[in-house]
Amino acid sequence: MHVPDGFINAPVSAVAGVVAAGAVAVSLKGARRELDEKTAPLAGLVAAFIFAVQMLNFPVAAGTSGHLLGGALAAILVGPYTGILCVSVVLLMQGILFADGGLTALGVNILDMGIVTTVVAYALFRGLVGLLPRTRRSMTAAAFVAALVSVPAAAFAFTLMYWIGGTTDIPIGKVVTAMVGVHVLIGIGEAVITALTVGAVIAVRPDLVHGARGLTAPLKLRIDGELVDAPARESAAPAPAARSNRGLWATGLVTALVLAGFVSYYASANPDGLEKVATDQGIDKKTEEHASKDSPLADYGVKDISDARISGGLAGVIGVGATLVVGSGAFYVVTRRRRTKDEPAGGNTRTGEKV
Repeated sequence: MHVPDGFINAPVSAVAGVVAAGAVAVSLKGARRELDEKTAPLAGLVAAFIFAVQMLNFPVAAGTSGHLLGGALAAILVGPYTGILCVSVVLLMQGILFADGGLTALGVNILDMGIVTTVVAYALFRGLVGLLPRTRRSMTAAAFVAALVSVPAAAFAFTLMYWIGGTTDIPIGKVVTAMVGVHVLIGIGEAVITALTVGAVIAVRPDLVHGARGLTAPLKLRIDGELVDAPARESAAPAPAARSNRGLWATGLVTALVLAGFVSYYASANPDGLEKVATDQGIDKKTEEHASKDSPLADYGVKDISDARISGGLAGVIGVGATLVVGSGAFYVVTRRRRTKDEPAGGNTRTGEKV
């Protein structure tokens, strides 16, 4: 659902940019409460994983495909504030390096794909978690429903922005029906990917799933047909936890690299939901050329490499690496600021002595 330049007029794009910038600023502050030295690297990995999975367009209807938006997945795994930052990093990398999503429409895309999906999904997820039993199955089901609803919510948000500032004169009723209809189908794919990923992480490290924290009842896992309390994190044993985090991080990174570098070659070549609706309804009549159209990685291929498999795979690997570096760097800065803020004024964090 990457909105290109020219779909939404300049004033509305500018307002969306201001709103998105404000939301990112608020999220930077909120992420300090969500992240610590243990979870910051995982947040960078979540951004890289979302980038990789977004390359895997899946067919949803005749001549139409869809891909993960990622707001629900990021919010549930690392928190809503950090989730907004994760998706924003992905969209920034896609716009600058791969000419995917307009640069003047970056605010529109962050507002639509990052903020709306994250806020809607996390609010619904927490509401469902409060009503359902505290089990892995319930958590996974809540993640499924939250992700499913977040996609048509984003489609409706785009339609609203188009209604206010669309550059073509198309009846809004047709746009709403087409956008929400196809994105309900795409939402099913989003829900499956999100539920499988959240369920897999809960199975091995439930303490790392932000959406599962702070519950009044302990999270339970089903083992040999019986429900048992999930093991709590032992604060007195940081070394094993650190090793486990590194293992999870390495597994996630390898998975992202394989998906972007190899599996993406087999993704559907059909236009995604927004592209299909834009073509069918005439929304794309005033589409502008992307400012990064001459990027050596434009359209997810490496310039001057003729083999499509190698070109696309290498572009995917570069994208995962760039997103991981930028995302991890940003989250590292956030955690450093948190540590600096938590330090006693003029004192040592261990002893409180003057330095």
